[in-house]
Amino acid sequence: MRCLILLVACLLANQAAPARAQGQDWKAPKIDHLFIIMLENQLFETTFGKQSPAPYLARELPAKGALLRQFYGIGHLSLPNYIATISGQAPNPATQRDCTTFSQFVASGPLDADGQLPGEGCVYPASVLTIADQLDAAGKHWKAYMEDMGNDPARAAAECGHSPIGAEERTRHASARDMYVAKHNPFVYFRSIIDDHKRCRRGVVNLNRLDRDLRRLDTTPNYSYITPNLCHDGHDAPCKNGEPGGLVSVDKFLRHWVPRIMASPAYKQGGLILITFDEATMADKSACCGARPLPGGPEPGLGGPGGGRIGAVLLSPHIAPGTLSDVPYNHYSLLRWSEDNFGLAPLGYAGIPGLVTFGADVFTRH
Repeated sequence: MRCLILLVACLLANQAAPARAQGQDWKAPKIDHLFIIMLENQLFETTFGKQSPAPYLARELPAKGALLRQFYGIGHLSLPNYIATISGQAPNPATQRDCTTFSQFVASGPLDADGQLPGEGCVYPASVLTIADQLDAAGKHWKAYMEDMGNDPARAAAECGHSPIGAEERTRHASARDMYVAKHNPFVYFRSIIDDHKRCRRGVVNLNRLDRDLRRLDTTPNYSYITPNLCHDGHDAPCKNGEPGGLVSVDKFLRHWVPRIMASPAYKQGGLILITFDEATMADKSACCGARPLPGGPEPGLGGPGGGRIGAVLLSPHIAPGTLSDVPYNHYSLLRWSEDNFGLAPLGYAGIPGLVTFGADVFTRH
């Protein structure tokens, strides 16, 4: 599989690339520090259009890096997309409903040849691994930074914040003080993580820890997954605290955090920031990249094959400013590239034969 991916072609820097013709002399750069920022529910045409309410995201950041114009969510609603980015698991009926009850997954069979666990439920058994488990096994460090988590201890703890298994999801209803929602935190849906309480508390933390961690190379995780609160990720508009929300508040969040990450020793040493969305609006159910449903499970897009076209912005010293790519990617592609980058085996549908990952269309500078 790895050989097949390396033979897939890409066009040269700063050109839109509908197909790849990557030369054998091209070598992927090694990214030691990856920062993923996951936003919410926006169409590509709205986010990156001429009238975008987010000019920093739509214009200033692509001018500094790469804009992937054919990046897709894998389904609707939110939670299946988050779960896909770290495990490669496809939506099941419970995750597709955003898990209003924090229910235990009940398997109807073993893991199949594609690494999919058939059945239904929210919290996957320890046999279903995530990239966090892989990174730990490889001696790499990871953290999930969740804005507002623990601001109201009655909703969730400040570390590894989630409801008891089998209980109603108590982070469903936000307040002005606390707009954290567990459905935007995929790490707490895996018993391989939450059953080790010390490890989970160390890895799944409030976003206020990021500033401190960025100060030194040895305190910055190799893999950082950053989820803004319901206001700053664009989900709510207006927000519980009176902010406008939507893409306006997305821009405010990014203007605060992206320069801080770019100024960090870890980013300057060849890091990568990837900014994307979980899904488009429900009107867009398009898909790409051979995405498929869970065997015996629902259609991922709730009446369509996928989660719609969302786009992504990538920033790195390895990317020439103003790079454009029209190579199709989705959240499974992101997981597969992340695993390839850190020398890990693909999980779930990240291992789909022929799945294309970021190549010379994106990494245009060495």
